Amino acid sequence: MESFDELVVQYQPMIHKIIQSLHIYRNQDEFYQTGLIGLWEASQSYNEGKGRFSNYAYSYMKGKMLTQMNQDNQYQGKYILSNKEAWENIEGQESLYLEKETFQTYCDGLTEKETTWVIAFSIEQLTIKEIAEREKVSLSAVKQWRSGAIRKLKEKVDSLN
Repeated sequence: MESFDELVVQYQPMIHKIIQSLHIYRNQDEFYQTGLIGLWEASQSYNEGKGRFSNYAYSYMKGKMLTQMNQDNQYQGKYILSNKEAWENIEGQESLYLEKETFQTYCDGLTEKETTWVIAFSIEQLTIKEIAEREKVSLSAVKQWRSGAIRKLKEKVDSLN
């Protein structure tokens, strides 16, 4: 296998492509570093019997970046965006749009209703009851959306590990 410096030169375009495909607009340098860490870890754990390195490296780096996005979003949800008043005081809806777009990348593979629950719960911080009232459905329907979304998102995360 090549030296890590040679791998960096060879896989740098792939790292940038992953960043673009995940719609990462903020902290691109941080995610580039995460991609490099993923590339290094992939080069250390690669087993030639399991297919081409390029496929392995791509999956590993993308998984590493998705994990980083998830951690960043959890941090923001816990420490930055937990106060509803803060949401009401946001000036300029561009940041809200980008946040929603980021969450929607996680929602690939979810139904429209499951995505509705993810966005309403994560970004708008609505309760099940508030979502049900807004969507004019029963509490049970919203709980089913939640359950389906959580199950599918867990499967997605497990497939990355």
